Order: sequence, then structure tokens, then C-alpha cells
Amino acid sequence: MSQKQTNEYFADWKEREAMAEAMIPLIGRLYRQNNVVTSIYGRAIINQSVIGLLKAHRFVRQIESNELSVQDTFPILETLDRLNLGRAHIDIGKLAVSYKLNAGSESVEEFLRREVAQVVDKYDAEEASSRESDTKDIVLYGFGRIGRYLARILIEKAGGGNNLRLRAIVVRNGGAENDLEKRASLLRRDSVHGPFRGAITCDEESSAIIANGNYIKVIYSDGPDKVDYTQYGIDNAIVIDNTGKWRDEEGLSLHLKSKGVSRVLLTAPGKGDIKNIVYGINHNTITTDDKILSAASCTTNAITPVLKVINDKYGIEDGHVETVHAYTNDQNLIDNYHKGSRRGRSAPLNMVLTETGAAKAVAKALPELKDKLSGSAIRVPTPNVSMAILNLNLKSSVDVEGVNDFLRDVALHSELQRQIDFVNSPEVVSSDFVGSRHAGIVDAQATIANGKRLILYVWYDNEAGYSAQLVRIINQMAGVTYPVVPARGGLSEVSSNY
Repeated sequence: MSQKQTNEYFADWKEREAMAEAMIPLIGRLYRQNNVVTSIYGRAIINQSVIGLLKAHRFVRQIESNELSVQDTFPILETLDRLNLGRAHIDIGKLAVSYKLNAGSESVEEFLRREVAQVVDKYDAEEASSRESDTKDIVLYGFGRIGRYLARILIEKAGGGNNLRLRAIVVRNGGAENDLEKRASLLRRDSVHGPFRGAITCDEESSAIIANGNYIKVIYSDGPDKVDYTQYGIDNAIVIDNTGKWRDEEGLSLHLKSKGVSRVLLTAPGKGDIKNIVYGINHNTITTDDKILSAASCTTNAITPVLKVINDKYGIEDGHVETVHAYTNDQNLIDNYHKGSRRGRSAPLNMVLTETGAAKAVAKALPELKDKLSGSAIRVPTPNVSMAILNLNLKSSVDVEGVNDFLRDVALHSELQRQIDFVNSPEVVSSDFVGSRHAGIVDAQATIANGKRLILYVWYDNEAGYSAQLVRIINQMAGVTYPVVPARGGLSEVSSNY
């Protein structure tokens, strides 16, 4: 390669970097002023670095066969910033590709005024100033792995004033004099997900954590029915119980006895008649009468969307789900007593066979698969990111290329694009999916098809992906909906989420 070519590559890279830097304030202003969440083919670009933005553009090569450039999206973003938009979720990647296909027929502004017509000139300054009073109070009951990741998402999302606000966390007093600082430190630093993006301070006198300007009251209590939230200015709150201690209606109803609580969401499979919700599948069954809901399990959330689209397209006769799951806090660090079989053995030293109810739980969200699936699980010595292997017998014959093409299209153009992601690389491993906010990621290179037999490998971040699904359910419960542009078949309303 000549020196001239080398210089041209570097010059092109510097130009892209400069343009990505110029995009950041536009993305931030649209989000914080207009409540517009921007994305590139379903990947949110809020709070992204320059390199993060460039990588998001490069990802499009998997879908459209060509890399999307910031030179394509910058004019889209710049024009959107001038259109006085109302709140919306806008995919600038899809808009840029669509505009390129019609290049020369109209200006960028003419194209966008038509494509996002329902939200153009819809920004209401008076409405924006009243968002604070309209926010929905959220309380985290428990502050473990899921609780802390939920806190990160809720704090991150508060920047747009989108009607969800983390107001308090409820924990038992750990007994240490510096208990509050220890809680804050666990939110500030995470061995799996890295440091918190922002600033965290403690108000010891008021027992509160202030994270990126969000004032979060830390309440110490030894029971869900023993807190008066109204004394902290919290009312009509949704309580997210991520302790796993209470999983039936009788236990979870205790939360409703506390003043200031209106509804409860359980971050584990619910027992009895409690609705198990998998966002994207049966979230539309949530009604205002549902005071207690379950978000099922991380595995159920990972596999149900994929199973639904495969069943809709090809029909599932029966199948087996094998979960290869990261170890959890329920297991022992070293060999010790545990009431469960095998789980007493050291989690970081062993693969541990155990049971899973995820396959049967699928039927609670997807009744057409009732009694069609069996399941088992292996806990493995990794701290995060799991895999589900779907071994299915179908009603029609399939081939690898056809199935992968179908799932790629679903992941990028369907209403399930935030639940199902798609990767087509022979080099990916579990750590590559840390932080993924999709419920599950189909590994195209691992797909096996033989006649009516199909085996799919689905990765999932059992902490981040599940927490994102939880926030989507909370939005649904709170009635927070944004127009989505562009949407398959036109503009649609869905719950705001990443």
C-alpha cells in the first residue's frame, strides 16, 4: 500500500471522528429537550462515545451489506434537531438508508417532514416543564445484581424526563456504620459491568444516594408492609421486588399494604395465578387492574421471543431447551451446605447440573407451546452471560440459510427488534455480550438445520438484557409510550425503552 493510500485512510478516519463528535451534542439535545431517543438499527446512541457511534454505524454492514457512514446520518440528525419534534423514538440509521435509496428526489428536510410528520412541530415547552410533576415514582425493593443494574438504567433514562424516576431503594441494614457508602460503592463499581457512568455521592444525614442528580432515598426495613413511602414524598409508586423472597400473591400483596404503593413487579417467575409477562410477547395483556405482575425469568425472556417467531413461521411440534447459565448469588463460593441438589458445590470451580422451569414458563406467555417443551440447565463458572440451546422439531422443513435470513430480518425490522438480536461471527464468545440489552441474541454461525430438525443457540446477558426487559414492562405499567419512526407498516406506539 502506498503512502498516499495510507494517508487517505487516516484522513478519512479523522473526518469520521470529527463528524461523530459533532453528532454527540445533537443527540443529547434531542433527548434532554425534546425527549427524542435516537438509535441506529435498534441500537440506542444516547450517551455513546465517538468510537461507540462509529461502531454502531459499522454494525449496519451486517444488515444492509454496506457500512453506514456518519456522513449519511449526520444530515439526518442535524435536520431533526431543527424540526421542533415531540417525543419519539427515531431510528436515524434506517432513515438514512431509506433516504439514500431515494437520493436526489427531495431534500433531507422534505424527506424527514414526510417520514416523521406525526411528531414534527409537536414540541410543547409547557408540557416539557411539567414533566417533573408527571414522573412515575419507582422503588427498588432489594439492591442486588438486578436491583443495581435496574438503577443504572433508570438513572440513565432520567435524562430525558420520560416519566420514570427512581425515588428509593429499600434494603435491610447490613449492620455496618458505613452501610450507605457500601451500597453506593457497589453501584459505583461493578466487576462485570464496569464503572458507573457519571457521579455518585452520599447524603449520610438524609440517608440518600445522589446519582447523576437523581436523589434516591435509601430506606431500611425488615418487611414489605412496614414502609410509609408517603413520608418521603413518594406516592402511587411501582415497587420492583428483586429479592425473590416473595413470589406468590399473598407475599407480594404485603407491598400494597405500605402507604404510597400502587403496583408491584416481581423480578422472578411468579407462582399461582400471577401473570408472567415477557415484554414483546404478552405485555399488551397488562391492564390497570393488574396490581401484581411477574417479569418471569431471564431465560424465559431470552427464549420466548425466538420460540414465538419460529413457531409462527415454521410451527413447533416439540423440543428441549438446554440452558448453559452463569453462576448466581444463590450458589456457594466454596463447597458448603445448600438446600438445593448440587448447588452446594463451589460455583467458580464446577459445572453444576440443575433444574430450570424456563421451558414450562414459556407457556405462561405463549400458551400455544404448552406441554411442548422440556428443559434442563447447567450452571457454569462464568459470572455473567448465559446461553440457551433450543433443540426443536418443526412442522416444516428448514435450511440454515433460510432460518438465519428470517431471524436476521426479525431482529432488525420487526416489532421484536429489541428482544431478538442477531450476530453472524465465527469468533464471538460469552464476554462479547456483556451489557447487551436485548433479551436474547441468535448466534447465526451455530445454527443447525436438518429437515424438520432445528437447533438454535441464543446468547443472553442474564443481568443487563433481563433488566432492560423489566424497564420496558415498567413503562407499560406506567403508560409511557413513544411513537416509533420508522416502524414496519408505518408509525406505531410502543413503550419507551432501550
